[in-house]
Amino acid sequence: MSEEQSVESVVHLYVDGMALAHAGALRKAFHPNASIIGNYQGKVEWMSLNEFIDAVASEGPTVAGSQPLIQIEAIDVTGDAATVKVVDEFAGMRFSDYLSLLKVEGRWMIVNKVYHLHS
Repeated sequence: MSEEQSVESVVHLYVDGMALAHAGALRKAFHPNASIIGNYQGKVEWMSLNEFIDAVASEGPTVAGSQPLIQIEAIDVTGDAATVKVVDEFAGMRFSDYLSLLKVEGRWMIVNKVYHLHS
């Protein structure tokens, strides 16, 4: 598997984890010290991984049998660092997520997520 494919698999794990409200998948996709940042309801929202997982869990899983939207628009890998732009949906809202990933002990992990909520 290429590095780009490995990064892409982490992005799929992240989107599926949100869609299924699966804390274990999200913990596998993200570094424990990851930050999730964006403008939400007129304020900057700055969450830890635990806060993010709690927010996802509070929404619950999407409708059973539905396929989550995932449009990977860009992947850039340089050595052990990568960035990904992905469009996805969560709780009926569409987001553009800018993910920073780092290869830690041989495994790609999301270390930062900055998002834009589409209106």
